[in-house]
Amino acid sequence: MSRILLTGCAGFIGSHILERLLADGHTVVGVDNFDPFYSRALKNANLEKSLAHPNFELLEADLAEPETYTKLKFLAEGLFDQSSVITHHSSSVKDAPLFDAIIHLAAKAGVRPSIEDPVGYQRANVIATQNLLEFAKENDIKQFVFASSSSVYGENPNVPWSETHNVSGPISPYASTKVSCELLGHVYSHLYGIRVLGLRFFTVYGPRQRPDLAINKFVRLIEAGEPIPVFGDGSTRRDYTFIADIVEGILGSLHYQGSNYEVINLGNDQTVTLSEMIATIEEVVGKKAIINRLPQQPGDVPQTWADVSKAEELFDYQPTTSFKVGVKDFYNWWKSQSL
Repeated sequence: MSRILLTGCAGFIGSHILERLLADGHTVVGVDNFDPFYSRALKNANLEKSLAHPNFELLEADLAEPETYTKLKFLAEGLFDQSSVITHHSSSVKDAPLFDAIIHLAAKAGVRPSIEDPVGYQRANVIATQNLLEFAKENDIKQFVFASSSSVYGENPNVPWSETHNVSGPISPYASTKVSCELLGHVYSHLYGIRVLGLRFFTVYGPRQRPDLAINKFVRLIEAGEPIPVFGDGSTRRDYTFIADIVEGILGSLHYQGSNYEVINLGNDQTVTLSEMIATIEEVVGKKAIINRLPQQPGDVPQTWADVSKAEELFDYQPTTSFKVGVKDFYNWWKSQSL
């Protein structure tokens, strides 16, 4: 059993990893600022199962604000001094770290919104990550896992994308913040011996997916008989990765004890065109889509495709969920929420 600091715990990915950590016997302090990017009610629903768990404590706070870390330390010290489930880091152990690991998933997400608010993305993504790395350094926390993104690869035509590829050409503010976080992680790993693992997520989907993302949006609109916005001719490709596979990848990195710094692709190692994605949703929902064809959006890349051989080598990451099965699982969840 370990003590984990989990940021972004009320979000799509964060709430899934939170439930898994608690189920596996860990004690978790979660941080979320409940950013109004989408409804707080949805985030509250994401946390509903975990809030009653005795090994979970929630701090609502902004990671870009320095005072958050004083609150976090105070909360953690009080919680763990009283915790009956922690045995290997009791108060009698001198200089035990506050947490065994940090999983940092909190961020402003989305390529298109970042073009409208680049300064806000820099604050929420880069400054917050810098603050959290400082917190890890000052409190001797040696395992730091964080969410990077496939967007760091830009318009690289050499697919599938490998971690050895150059990422010096991001094409959106969001992507640039993720590159910056990877570089910050390397600095802190080199200077302070923190094991930093940057996980490059590839288009994660499944139950609780953010309402602004395509699969969620298209299911709602097709079901309602309303037009769906389709940017471009439908030939863009994405490596869609099911949430359960991402959770396994995060857990693998959490327990990784090899080298002190790595960036690692977590994808599905397959691509699906936008047109194929729409056709799959039509089949699952049982209705035809009404297409509203729009110009390609600035900042969008034409394709994403992950080479996941490194993750397989380091911690036996093996995505198993096919796209159609994943869409069915999302649709069944969505219907259950709509009743």
